[in-house]
Amino acid sequence: MLLHTSPSNASWTITVTLLTAAVATPVFGRLGDMHGPKPMLMICAGAMAVGSLMAAVTNSLVPFIIGRGLQGLALPIIPLAISVLRSALPAERVGPAMGLISSSLGVGGAMGLPLSAVIAQKADWHTLFWGAGVLGILAMLLFAFLVPNVPASSADRFDPLGTLLLAVGLVTLLLPISKGSTWGWTSSTTLSLFVLSVAVFAIFARWQFRTASPIVDLRTTLRRPVLTTNIAAVLVCFSMFALSLVGPQVLELPAGTGFGLGQSMLQAGLWMAPGGLAMMVAAPLAARTAGRRGPKFTLVCGSAIIAAAYLAALWLLGSPAAVMVVNVVVSFGVGFAYSSLPALINAAVPVSETAAANGINALARSLGTSVSSAVIGVVLATMTITYAGHVVPSLHGLRTALLIAAGVAALAAAVAMTIPTRADTAVAGWSPDELELSDDPLIKG
Repeated sequence: MLLHTSPSNASWTITVTLLTAAVATPVFGRLGDMHGPKPMLMICAGAMAVGSLMAAVTNSLVPFIIGRGLQGLALPIIPLAISVLRSALPAERVGPAMGLISSSLGVGGAMGLPLSAVIAQKADWHTLFWGAGVLGILAMLLFAFLVPNVPASSADRFDPLGTLLLAVGLVTLLLPISKGSTWGWTSSTTLSLFVLSVAVFAIFARWQFRTASPIVDLRTTLRRPVLTTNIAAVLVCFSMFALSLVGPQVLELPAGTGFGLGQSMLQAGLWMAPGGLAMMVAAPLAARTAGRRGPKFTLVCGSAIIAAAYLAALWLLGSPAAVMVVNVVVSFGVGFAYSSLPALINAAVPVSETAAANGINALARSLGTSVSSAVIGVVLATMTITYAGHVVPSLHGLRTALLIAAGVAALAAAVAMTIPTRADTAVAGWSPDELELSDDPLIKG
């Protein structure tokens, strides 16, 4: 092992990033509304840079885990950036810009695959973190000099108790999801953490409804347009992440299995990389489509495209080029879906809650990928064959994972269709003030 530790201990380097990102995203989103997004953007970029540099200079587990935890503070940059765009750009440019920002996370992940593979095969692994540190410093400078000083949009005070309860609830939820396969899904530790999470979130919800300045405005979050959009985000990200688990497996498994394609890590990364380009292409197309038909339409279309691509993949995994085509189509659908999410959220919340509401949406996406990793991981770990003395996923397991992803994407489309239109909101009894908050043409009519 590169860190001279066990695989179980090393897995914390991934888990800690997930946990810090999950906690930081809604918290920094709320702080952005209260103090302005620009200083929060700089803090997040600076923390990512420090964490990356810490990981770059160590071979020890504990400092590396701390560095990886600080890297998780990069995720709030997305909702904070959306807040800046909503406040600083003309109305006609907000939609395309938000779509591009919303898709950038997937684009970066896809483009990073081949680059990481090249570095892993040709250079020392520390180089990855030196590069991330440099990018973090560059981002901090760009935020300092190019991002306008958008004033605070909320006069609320910080909610320390709510923040603590939210952090504990998220950690006790996400930790067993990410470690359940290692600990055992029915182990006392896993089940106890799930029960504790439910209890903590119940206390958290009660406090948020009672306090004057909640860290998460549950009244807004539970409003039907916001809630259904966040549920759709969970489902879209579940289906998206499934291909990140299945695609590289198919590409890298030995050809002797009868279905593996025998590609190297670098080759697999290159075959998967065009997905990032597909997202970049999809974002402006989705923005134009949303301008004519509304973001609800693009979310339904994107989810349907993802579902269709996964169903087609059942017969299209016989060559690296076919895997690439499936990945491109899935990524195109994800780009359509991602581009619509911030528009739907912003249409249902006041400007004073833009960053916080988009932070919750980013958290929903993170939850979707975490649950996908757990569910697809269980499927691939239980449906196996033995090849050359090694246990590997079976073809049946891979196809089952694709069917699950297709079903979840279809469910995302169904949920997206329930996002209220103007007629729905009238029936639901929305007040004129609530309707006035919305800038979504599907809601305002």
